Amino acid sequence: MIRKTLIAALALAAAGPVCAQDAQTAQGADATESVEYSSDKYKVETNRFWSNWFVSVGGGAQVYFGNHDKQADFGDRLSGALDVAVGKWFTPGIGVRFMYSGLTVKGATQKGALAHSTGEDVPGKGGNGYWLEKQKFNYFNFHFDALFNLSNLLCGYNEKRVYNLSAYGGLGVMKVSEEPSATDISAHFGLLNSFRLSSALDLNLDLRGTMVNDEFDGEPGGRGGEGMFTATIGLTYKFKPRGWDRSKTVTRLVYNNDEINAMREKLNLMSEENARLKEALARGGQEREKIVAAANLVIFEIGKSKLSNLSRANLGLLAEVIKQGDPNAVYTVTGYADKGTGSKGLNERLSKKRAEAVFDCLVNEYGVNKSQLKIDYKGGVDNMFYDDPRLSRAVITRSN
Repeated sequence: MIRKTLIAALALAAAGPVCAQDAQTAQGADATESVEYSSDKYKVETNRFWSNWFVSVGGGAQVYFGNHDKQADFGDRLSGALDVAVGKWFTPGIGVRFMYSGLTVKGATQKGALAHSTGEDVPGKGGNGYWLEKQKFNYFNFHFDALFNLSNLLCGYNEKRVYNLSAYGGLGVMKVSEEPSATDISAHFGLLNSFRLSSALDLNLDLRGTMVNDEFDGEPGGRGGEGMFTATIGLTYKFKPRGWDRSKTVTRLVYNNDEINAMREKLNLMSEENARLKEALARGGQEREKIVAAANLVIFEIGKSKLSNLSRANLGLLAEVIKQGDPNAVYTVTGYADKGTGSKGLNERLSKKRAEAVFDCLVNEYGVNKSQLKIDYKGGVDNMFYDDPRLSRAVITRSN
């Protein structure tokens, strides 16, 4: 008998941490978290809207492809280019930017066409009544581009990768304000080459093609359209918060100190019972037939009368003591409910159902003689233990 009771006590002690793992977060509870990061380089945590914004600025050269490309020297068609952009990466592979591009276009136009002519002849292009003059005009272009980081999309995200290649395409509005003025929808496509200098700074080489209509330079030529090629070198600054965290799984274990203390008190009661049994054994086992089980407390969820697996295991240990103890001992199974929750009638019914659930488990599942059990219920009651209403949603089984 003593050995079995000691085993029951040890089982209850081991059950304490299990109860704590299943408990919900509550005031005064202790918790531990474990974080497991995914090794999949294609999976990252989604960031907030204000994460991964950037600004960039660059300068370089551009060349316009108009009606008289072949007649003008390539060097005379080169002009300066300026890029200023702000953008955001939504994922390591997909982003957008809003960019200003502009400065000056240089080329050639027919003499007398008034298409932004500088009045300076193009060398070697006269004779036979046909002349060309140098052309120059200022323009600006505002455009949206969709960015696709091919390095991250194809090879997975790597925050410290030195080189990233991004393809992009977009639409914008391109305008010449001086006469003859022109406004046109522009289409863009290009490659953005980024070289990591630090976590916040990149060096960029932007190679971009732009398409506009045939009359944008002020001289119609019967072509399907005209274009521009731009190459700029610049810097990109990435605002904080920047980058992406690896995808992770967080496991949170919550330990409720109040429930642990209640289980410890129950263990102390059982230890006292063990001491009494040892004393009885020392007197020659004369009190064996008078052995009774210690009081037992079973907790229920709010509004519920269903027994958890932990409670059933606890009742199984109680049943062993009852069946091997005094066969004439009678135990009262008393149900309770939390007075602060529910109506009086509901608490009466709920406390009765809880007592019946414990009675049925002891009799039908563990074979306790029903003549040793008596059902009672108290309805809603004030807090019985530690001023905690959860400990009043209970059934207490004790000997008469």
